[in-house]
Amino acid sequence: MARAALLRLLRSQSGQLSSRSHFLSGYRCRSGTWTHSLNSKPNFSSALQLAAAQKRWASQATAKEDDSKISIGPQRGVEAGKDEKDTGVVYYGPISSTIKKVKLLSLSTCCLSVSLGPVITFMTSPDMNVILKGAVASSVIFMSASTTAALHWFVSPYIHKLRWQPGSDSFQVEMLSWLATHIPRTIKFADIRPAETNRPFVTFKANGTFYFVDKDHCHNKALLARLTPQKFDSALKNL
Repeated sequence: MARAALLRLLRSQSGQLSSRSHFLSGYRCRSGTWTHSLNSKPNFSSALQLAAAQKRWASQATAKEDDSKISIGPQRGVEAGKDEKDTGVVYYGPISSTIKKVKLLSLSTCCLSVSLGPVITFMTSPDMNVILKGAVASSVIFMSASTTAALHWFVSPYIHKLRWQPGSDSFQVEMLSWLATHIPRTIKFADIRPAETNRPFVTFKANGTFYFVDKDHCHNKALLARLTPQKFDSALKNL
């Protein structure tokens, strides 16, 4: 009797489990909720929406990753020192910003040496002779001013921007003054002469002033040919 009762109990429990599994098989989980799927057709629109959302998320993640990367040099479509408001600019100096920063640094150190050099010299050595102190202070001022003047002499021919309209007989350049400010100058092609000097970084001469253009970064070959005139010796000179 006990054995028969145990068999009936086991059969009833297995029947309940099978009915529960059959009942749950008609449900599916979607977005955290259970929905019944008996006699239901697959929802293709929701699948397409989910795929589109995943694609947008992947594109946004890729864009954020590209923005977080460190880029060296000018960005795409933007050259060094280029301003969107500039019109007619056909040449930009590739190291224009570097030259300006170095020049500002040299001017700052020169001003500090001229203003604070004598004060520090006279305050640090009270027992030193006054004439010797003046000589030391003068030497500091002279060295600082001479290095600043040498830097200006070296980079003064550098053209930072060049504006030119095709067909025009003149062009405009931007140079740096000794105070690191931009100075516009207008030059005619008829005034350009070959640079007969041993001075470094000189391309041509106009109105008694030397100018330098980086030939590797001047993409307008017609303009470059006019800026670099060739020196032809006369045949009568060799007679």
